[in-house]
Amino acid sequence: MNWLGKFSIVVLAGLAASCAPKDPLKIPEPARSVTRDEVIATAYAYTQVTWTPGERHVKHGADQNGIIVHTPDVSLNRKGFANGWWEPGKEMKGMPYQWGGFDSPRKFLESLERSEFAGDISTSSKRALGDEGTSLNACGIDCSGFVSRCWRLERPYSTKELPSISRKLKSSLLLKAGDILLNDQHVLIFKQWSQGGKSMLVYEAGPYPVWRVNAAEIPVKKLEAEGYWPWRYVGIRE
Repeated sequence: MNWLGKFSIVVLAGLAASCAPKDPLKIPEPARSVTRDEVIATAYAYTQVTWTPGERHVKHGADQNGIIVHTPDVSLNRKGFANGWWEPGKEMKGMPYQWGGFDSPRKFLESLERSEFAGDISTSSKRALGDEGTSLNACGIDCSGFVSRCWRLERPYSTKELPSISRKLKSSLLLKAGDILLNDQHVLIFKQWSQGGKSMLVYEAGPYPVWRVNAAEIPVKKLEAEGYWPWRYVGIRE
């Protein structure tokens, strides 16, 4: 979904720093279950991936298979889209959003070494194509791939598939760290309440405020208006 310019969201760069793994490139391998602390630590690790892109990582056009790619670099606005953020030649932090992406932090950096494109934003044509809109020449992670990594799943589960391995909560008041908020187009990882219950601290892979993995504070009224509902992974451990 596209939240561009609609709401004011505060990015929280230091959210859950205490949960950071010793090696920010190392995240847990797939497993049948996951602890809440592991979910948050993995989410935080994705916000800390540091990398320096080059011009070879920019792409606005068809890849070698004919899939249209738009990397979220600073030239994105010239292509009719908003919120491009990374700049060639400058050190960046946070993994970029990629439609259909499921990279671990280490795999992402290895892909950059192979000159793959850094990210690929969601567009109306991508959403119409579904999985067929995923470029094999780009790297990064999308919203449901991000949740799948944080939940230690063996493969990426789409937003439509996540309910099959989760149970719907009766109220958002039951949310705990590592649970998700899901609507028909996007998914967020819940961290904790803020502003006396008026806002939630969450992690997400794009798209607002930029096309990357972010920690953010989002008003509850906004989430309700967007049709989000709380879900809990059946394999999560307290």
